[in-house]
Amino acid sequence: MSTIGQLNPSPRLLLGPGPSDAHPRVLTAMTTPLLGHLDPQFLQIMDETQDLLRATFQTSNRLTFPISATGMAGMETCLVNLLEPGDRIVVCAKGFFGQRMIEVAGRTGADVTALQRPWGEVFDLNQIREVLATVRPKVLSIVHAETSTGAWQPLEGLGALCHEFGTLLVIDTVTSLGCVPVCLDAWQVDAAYSCSQKGLGCPPGLAPVSFSDRALEAMRARKTRVQSWYLDLAILEKYWGPERLYHHTAPITMIYALREGLRIVQEEGLDTRWARHMRNHLALKAGLTALGMRYTAAEGNQLPQLNAVRIPEGVDDLAGRKLLLDEFGIEVGGGLGEFKGKAWRIGLMGYNSRPGVVLHFLGALEQCLQRLGASLTPGAGVAAANAFYRGQAS
Repeated sequence: MSTIGQLNPSPRLLLGPGPSDAHPRVLTAMTTPLLGHLDPQFLQIMDETQDLLRATFQTSNRLTFPISATGMAGMETCLVNLLEPGDRIVVCAKGFFGQRMIEVAGRTGADVTALQRPWGEVFDLNQIREVLATVRPKVLSIVHAETSTGAWQPLEGLGALCHEFGTLLVIDTVTSLGCVPVCLDAWQVDAAYSCSQKGLGCPPGLAPVSFSDRALEAMRARKTRVQSWYLDLAILEKYWGPERLYHHTAPITMIYALREGLRIVQEEGLDTRWARHMRNHLALKAGLTALGMRYTAAEGNQLPQLNAVRIPEGVDDLAGRKLLLDEFGIEVGGGLGEFKGKAWRIGLMGYNSRPGVVLHFLGALEQCLQRLGASLTPGAGVAAANAFYRGQAS
C-alpha cells in the first residue's frame, strides 16, 4: 500500500469566479483553538459575527446569520422558506445562476414564471413591472451579480416596485457582497443570500443570509412545513437567536474565519472597499482591452469583481487556461452554459483585488496568448494598466 504524503498542493493564484484567495488574517484566525459550539465564548462570537454581517449587508434585519453550508444553501434557504406548493414566483434569469433559481424554486412545488433576458444583459424595471402586474407573484428573485456573464444588475427601485404588488424580493449577492454596494434596507430587499469565499475573503463553507420582518411574517403564515429540516428558519432562528436551541454543530473554525473577514471589511470601510474593486477592475479592463479582449456584458453593466471576457479568435479555451495554471499557477474560470468555450471569467474579489495581482495576471496572460497564436502588441496589457494607475495617482 502506497504511503499518502503530507498535504502540500502547488501554490495557486485563484482568479476564477470563486473561491478567491483568503486574506492572510483570515487564515491566521482559522488556527485559533476550537471552542464548543454552545460555549459562552462562542455564543459571543456568533453575536459579533451577526452584527458584522448586518453592517456589511447594510441592514437592521434581526434574522441575519451564516448558514452552515456553501452559497447554494443560501439560495435554497431563501426559496424553501418563502415558497409553498402552488405559490407563484417570478425568477429573473439572465445567466446560469438565474436558471438554477428556476430549478430550485420548481422543487418547492411553486408555480414558476421565468422572465428571461439574453446572457450578458440585465433587466429594466418596466419589464419587471409588466410581469408583476400580470402574475402577481408572492416572490420575485433575481441575481445581483451574475457570475456566469459578469453582468451587474441594477437593483435601485426594485424593492419598492415589488412591494407595490405585495411581492417579496429575494436577491442573490453571492458575487457582490463585499465588492460592490449591497444595501438591503435602502433597496427594500426581503431576503438575500451570499457566500464566504468571494468578496469576504474567506474559504468556502458558509452562506450568509438576511431576512426582513416582512419575510418572517410570510414564513410564519405558512400552511405547510418547510421541505428542508436543516434549512428551516423556524428552527434555525432559535439557534442563532437568544434561545440558543441546539440545531447542529456549527463549523467553529469557519465562523472564526467569517468574523475576521467581516472585521477586515469594516476596518477598510465599505465605500473604500467598493472603490478599490472598481479601481483595479478599470486597470484590468484597460489591459484586457489593449490585448484585444471584449467583455461579455454591456458597457455600464460590467461587474468590477468578475471580469467575463470573450476568448480571442483562434485561441483554445482549455489550452489557454491550462497554460495559465501550469506555467504561472493562475486559475481563471471557463464559460458556463451559452458561454462555454467562448469566455474566460477573471475574478478580482476581496483580497485578490490589488494592483500587483492585476499586473502579474496581465503579464502572464500576454505570454499565454502569444504562445497560442493570438495577435497582440507585446507589453500592451501591462502598459495600459500601468497608465491607468498613473492617471489615478496624478
